[in-house]
Amino acid sequence: MNDERNGIPKPTFMRKCIRVPLSKLIALKPIKPEVKRGGKYQQILTSVREVGLVEPPVVKQAPHKKGSYFVLDGHLRVEALRDLDAPEVDCLIALEDDTYTYNKHVNRLSAVQNHRMIVKAANNGASPERLAKALGFTPETIRKKFKLLQGICEEVAELLADSNCPQTTFDVLRRMKPVRQIEAAELMLGNRDFSAVFAKALLLTTPPEQLVAPNSRANKAAGVGQATGIERELATLQSRAKIMEDSYSDDLMVLTVTKGYLTTLLSNAPIVRWLTKHHPEYLKEFERIVDMESLPGVARVSGNGARLVSNKAQPSL
Repeated sequence: MNDERNGIPKPTFMRKCIRVPLSKLIALKPIKPEVKRGGKYQQILTSVREVGLVEPPVVKQAPHKKGSYFVLDGHLRVEALRDLDAPEVDCLIALEDDTYTYNKHVNRLSAVQNHRMIVKAANNGASPERLAKALGFTPETIRKKFKLLQGICEEVAELLADSNCPQTTFDVLRRMKPVRQIEAAELMLGNRDFSAVFAKALLLTTPPEQLVAPNSRANKAAGVGQATGIERELATLQSRAKIMEDSYSDDLMVLTVTKGYLTTLLSNAPIVRWLTKHHPEYLKEFERIVDMESLPGVARVSGNGARLVSNKAQPSL
């Protein structure tokens, strides 16, 4: 019985990278001269020269050519290594012939991840000027990214590690004491809002005893514009509430239809037996939905039916 039948996903890559001579890598598409003259290639070339290869190319064993590999992703990185006369490169070995996924589903580095990368490069001896040249920033920007987490407690750094949180938001958070930083980070995660505007609104509602320097000029200036800032935030929150209200109604309709469909599905004995044998965890969740006495946003009334109530009257699930 294979892994898929046991419910274990089939691995897509080998667990470890393998070092492959560049002479054994076969490109699936040619690198045109105009591409190598372009800004993107020059940036990759500079980055590889200054800080080394960050992301390994993805390759697959070439059929009928033992020891040779087709390059699925990372053609420009491989070409840059060739131009720099590198003899070999660590490669990620793919077990499936997939050239679509890598460039179409990319997770961009968050601010915290960017900071950690820069700190690691700096600890390895890279100067701000060298990093700026490699990454396309100014040296001053590199220094700011290096200091991103100064004054930020470790819990907040972990909470926001994978979020799209701009540097200006961290500038606001470090004005708060650690306990308030954690509260603010949790509120931002709950609202999925990591903007500096939202962080400043949280700063305005922070008691003075939870501020690092309540009498500082920056906090006094924030207090002067408190009324205007709150009005602006209220307008933004009202707009978001309207969007959430519309989305809630659509989700409620989908859930109602889903509940009816699952009720019909679970009345079929063979289907229930199959789910019990192969996917008991799905069956448990399906039964939980079917057994719901009422749906969120639905109020029971006397008689044979139910009526929808306003989302404003029942805003929480």
